[in-house]
Amino acid sequence: MKAGDAMLTRQARELQDALAEFIRVYQFRDRDRICCYDISPTQCYALDALLRRELITLNDLAAELCLAKSTASRVVATLERKGYVARATHPRDGRSVVLTATVAGRRLVESIRGDLIDEKKRLLAEFPEEVRESAAELIQRLTAASRSRTVCAAPTKRLA
Repeated sequence: MKAGDAMLTRQARELQDALAEFIRVYQFRDRDRICCYDISPTQCYALDALLRRELITLNDLAAELCLAKSTASRVVATLERKGYVARATHPRDGRSVVLTATVAGRRLVESIRGDLIDEKKRLLAEFPEEVRESAAELIQRLTAASRSRTVCAAPTKRLA
């Protein structure tokens, strides 16, 4: 093994270990925090996706969330029962159904996002400016590189 290969292997191992720990901490933190709002993290991701897109079908939502259609259907059914999601006939294809967030769903996601952004402000305040400026870009680039190796659809950009 060449010296460059050994270094790349070490860096990849360190990245894997760091990401695994970060994701573990984040998943459990999100589960505890978001569940306080009456929805699961997956339901929150679904609502967030609905708010970023004008028209989205169940198939599109499933692809964006990297879920099987049946799982996405159960997520949407629960959100619909709670009054956070509505179904409507697709305006350009009467055979298809589109999903939208209700006013209550929009308010809920805005509240959750506000709390999470406040938490990130407290977290970022502990780092130097140059780290704060590059943190989101690094995570976005790692996400894009990882997504390009999966079958998950790329999410649309947040409108606001």
